[in-house]
Amino acid sequence: MTTVATSPRFKDNVREALVDPNLQTALSFVEVNFIARRQEVADKLPEFEQLRDSARDIKNHTLAHLDLYLEAYEQRVVAQGGKVHYAVTADDACKIALDLCRQLGAKTVTKGKSMIGEEIGINAFLEANGVTPVETDLGEYIIQLRGELPSHIIAPAVHLTKAQVEADFRRVHTHLPHDRNMAEPETMLAEARAVLREKFLAADVGITGANFLIAETGSSIIVTNEGNGDLTQTLPKAHIVLASIEKLVPTLEDAAQMLRVLARSATGQEMSVYTTLSTGPRRAEDLDGPGEYHVIILDNGRSAMLGGQFRDMLRCIRCGACMNHCPVYHAVGGHAYGWVYPGPMGAVLTPSLIGVDKAGNLPNASTFCGRCEEVCPVRIPLPKLMRHWREREFERHLSPGTVRAGLGLWAFFARRPRLYGFATGIAARVLTFFGRSRGRFGWLPLAGGWTKHREFPSPQGKTFQAQWQRRMERRP
Repeated sequence: MTTVATSPRFKDNVREALVDPNLQTALSFVEVNFIARRQEVADKLPEFEQLRDSARDIKNHTLAHLDLYLEAYEQRVVAQGGKVHYAVTADDACKIALDLCRQLGAKTVTKGKSMIGEEIGINAFLEANGVTPVETDLGEYIIQLRGELPSHIIAPAVHLTKAQVEADFRRVHTHLPHDRNMAEPETMLAEARAVLREKFLAADVGITGANFLIAETGSSIIVTNEGNGDLTQTLPKAHIVLASIEKLVPTLEDAAQMLRVLARSATGQEMSVYTTLSTGPRRAEDLDGPGEYHVIILDNGRSAMLGGQFRDMLRCIRCGACMNHCPVYHAVGGHAYGWVYPGPMGAVLTPSLIGVDKAGNLPNASTFCGRCEEVCPVRIPLPKLMRHWREREFERHLSPGTVRAGLGLWAFFARRPRLYGFATGIAARVLTFFGRSRGRFGWLPLAGGWTKHREFPSPQGKTFQAQWQRRMERRP
């Protein structure tokens, strides 16, 4: 039950986002805080760049031998008393999770933050089948109250202001006094904690995602800053892990190296507050823990990526650094991208999972400034991958006719350098003549997308190529 995507209407989403005052206020937090924090902790670690190289190599090695590590991981999970379930599609994963809930007689499920859960639409599926899911990560809980997708993969509610959150709490928490003080973030946090504590105790099943799966031990790892993940997986009868095939790493040592770049890249922390390893169900000598431990490993199109141009995208460790540094994300937020994964990583992953016919606008929403690749902890060449999607969109005739015609016209001139130089020289002279009074144009034919929001500067002299040729002719 894959989450419904609005990616095809990306341009409409963008127009709405740009005029949303609450969103624009909230987005300033991303641009100002995340970038500075990451730079500060990276500068404090002399070997940070070498760790990025190591993280890239670990993921590349694992992907090259993924079949072997999947087998090894399953063997270790089974040896620890757990069970691994393989899901080819999102529907398969949802059905497996529902069957497990029914076997346990579950009526309420608590959930830790899981992007795979969002990808497969697990909440809506469980609700439609009589099981109530409750998000326990504070950001995820807030957006669940609003019926929204996350706008950021590590800060799901970063698009909201404090006033909006307060309004949602007053709307939903009607059993609490209406005149209660919610002036400070701390009071709202305390209220959410009190409400969720009852859910933790009532839940029959806990579902979490996984930052990493460790083939050596059969363990799953989650990193959180709230501790909700620990309560989700230790208090209920069973713990269900939702993970995709690329979350595997070979050893605990490998996982430790990945963790050193994850938190620094994500939230600017040296390490997340909680790093929790789960290895099988509760043993006889354990004081607490789930009675059953299940891991649902999802493919959902990733096997096809393994052998193609987009294999590098499977290195992603979901830190969010690319969107934290992306000027396009800073302008429009995550919901404009129309599906689970926003920003540069979403511009590559979303077409891979739901098709370029539905998400072709996303890889076009990039300036190719390269900041995403510059900060990626596993060195994914995101601009190159977005360019591959643009090429595929063009090859399949999915781009608008006007775009194709414009590129065709440009290609005609680009293949004929002398004609190109002549035509651009004429155009520069014409624009210089008509723009000499103001120095700028408020409207130009074929440039409406630019002049709708800003003026176009008038050329100041000859074209670059003409100036370059003249300079070269003057050289001795």
